[in-house]
Amino acid sequence: MLDIIKTLLLDFLEAPLETGVARQVQIEPVPGKATVCVGVRRCGKSTYMFQVIQRLLKQGVSRENILYLNFFDDRLHDLQHEGLGLILEAYYSLYPEKKNTEKVYCFFDEIQVIPGWEPFVDRLLRTENCELYITGSSAHLLSKDIATQMRGRALSWEMFPFSFKEYLNFKGIDVPRALSTKKQFQIRKGFEDYWQTGGFPEVAGLNRNLRIKIHQEYYHAILFRDLVERHDVSHPKAVMDLAHRLIDTTASLYSINNLTGYLQSLGHKAPKSVVSAYIDWFEDAYFLFTVRIFDASPTRSKAAPKKIYCIDHAFVTSISSGILLNSGHLLENLVFMALRRLSPLVYYYKTKSGREVDFVMQTQDRTRTLVQVCESLANEQTRKREILALNEAMDELNLKSGIIVTRNEEEQLKIEEKTVHIIPIWRFLIAEDD
Repeated sequence: MLDIIKTLLLDFLEAPLETGVARQVQIEPVPGKATVCVGVRRCGKSTYMFQVIQRLLKQGVSRENILYLNFFDDRLHDLQHEGLGLILEAYYSLYPEKKNTEKVYCFFDEIQVIPGWEPFVDRLLRTENCELYITGSSAHLLSKDIATQMRGRALSWEMFPFSFKEYLNFKGIDVPRALSTKKQFQIRKGFEDYWQTGGFPEVAGLNRNLRIKIHQEYYHAILFRDLVERHDVSHPKAVMDLAHRLIDTTASLYSINNLTGYLQSLGHKAPKSVVSAYIDWFEDAYFLFTVRIFDASPTRSKAAPKKIYCIDHAFVTSISSGILLNSGHLLENLVFMALRRLSPLVYYYKTKSGREVDFVMQTQDRTRTLVQVCESLANEQTRKREILALNEAMDELNLKSGIIVTRNEEEQLKIEEKTVHIIPIWRFLIAEDD
């Protein structure tokens, strides 16, 4: 095992750094803490780590002072039994002169696949002269349990597939503050591409058939490696059937009772507790997201039906049967992910009269934003319904403004002292990224 680790460390010295497109997330290392980057697999975490390594090299850090390992590498499988301490033993056997004299920059990709990694990382930070970066495809890396086990020695950051602005950057389209007619045309054309392609970096620029094939490979990797293997699921077919059902009903309400009944109708003996656990695991893998109703009572919020969204709108189209989905659901999913990048506190809202607003987002400073999603307001009845719901919600939450996101329409309405901003999706996305 020691020789295998040495080989991997030396191979990294010779490998080219695939740094890809610069990401807008600004992960800042803090002395004495591990920098943890968490997100769905294939969203660009490893590439971002290579960007950090590239910056270190430009600052004069020797490549020999950079220790990089990807724990998804099958050759590291036996580390589960032999212990992570072998990593330091291998590194310092290659570079004994660096022990206690030079800072080592450690990059550990997908370390969560090794049980008991937390004490190793904690010891590393306490006893070695190092700066530590960790990536993982599990929200467990954000949990209080991890913070407790590492004695507060970790600072976690989330990463998602390309935002619209990052996709424009990939396409070479800049977004200035003031947009000329030509620039607006470029951005709108860029959005139509993004609408088809989605945000996973690897599929950007690929044709439809390749994109679908890669999305489906991601889907099976998430289900089997992040769920079935990680949680030792005894009935993987039930997990797959539930995942398909939730993807097919993206942006729709669900209840544990209904999902349990659905699985039982397919012949699965899955009690409600198991179905609830599966959904928690989907969320843990940053694959699906549950949105609760906005309610001051946690009990009522937990008991009410919830809405489900997926990590990427184009991923949905590659996986779903398409029977229950429409473009309005996909638009709503896209808006949700834009809001989720800004804050984990995203809810749906019901007014006292029972009218629904798709999203209320709350930031850390408790600022609230109401967002309604509607493909088109051309139908007068639809327009009246959407504006009325938003107006009632603004009154109840004491907000002076709200947003309606559409495909193409743009308008500003005054209702007494309140303002409704009707914004096309492309403009909403470049504004939300700021």
